[in-house]
Amino acid sequence: DLINKKTFCLMLTVESQGSDIGLCGCLLVLVSILFTLLTLPISIWMCIKIVKEYERAIIFRLGRILRGGAKGPGLFFILPCTDSFINVDMRTITFDIPPQEVLTKDSVTVSVDGVVYYRVQNATLAVANITNADAATRLLAQTTLRNVLGTKNLAEILSDREEIAHSMQSTLDEATDDWGIKVERVEIKDVKLPLQLQRAMAAEAEAAREARAKVIAAEGEMNASRALKEASLVIAESPSALQLRYLQTLNTIAAEKNSTIIFPLPIDMMQSFLTR
Repeated sequence: DLINKKTFCLMLTVESQGSDIGLCGCLLVLVSILFTLLTLPISIWMCIKIVKEYERAIIFRLGRILRGGAKGPGLFFILPCTDSFINVDMRTITFDIPPQEVLTKDSVTVSVDGVVYYRVQNATLAVANITNADAATRLLAQTTLRNVLGTKNLAEILSDREEIAHSMQSTLDEATDDWGIKVERVEIKDVKLPLQLQRAMAAEAEAAREARAKVIAAEGEMNASRALKEASLVIAESPSALQLRYLQTLNTIAAEKNSTIIFPLPIDMMQSFLTR
């Protein structure tokens, strides 16, 4: 008797949490409660349900969602004949966006893929407002990727991936807000260019590097010629400087341990030529 009383009080509590189901609905719920009481303790195993820590249960009583929203985690009770429930996973879900053929703003066709991280923020909206929240989010991510990249040129797509990812995240988050879904992160994985375009870009980069190398070499020759001019002016001011430079050159050649034969020529013999 004590168990029956407690069970009856529990059923009344569950009934008080339901929405307005009308007179016929109340009669059906009352019949379900009486059937549960008559079949105790077997029926108690049909009434007790458990959801895990990362899940929430949406309970429908005669097709209407009970007041109070999602139930769980832990233990909850349902009426076996009039109630049904749907488990909703609240963990973060990850999926890959398939490669999308996108025509950029500067009329270049590229293939771009990405990855999206989202989670169910409101389990009631995810069940009541859309048929399949996961499939809808996947399709919306593909169309959003094409729409966002269609407004960018090739250089922006290759260099501003982070900005594009933030733009996609804000757009997806705003669109899925009515579905109870929170888009946490969007990342652009890879941008594949046509083979002909890759060759053209490689040739352009190689030509740019060659032009830069020629400019650097020309600047080096110019700086070297200026340094040689200044050195010649310094040597012309002091005749002994040329003798010292000559001795340094001999010392350098002798240190290499080679078979070169050197015939020293006195500087005095060339003095007459230098004065001219």
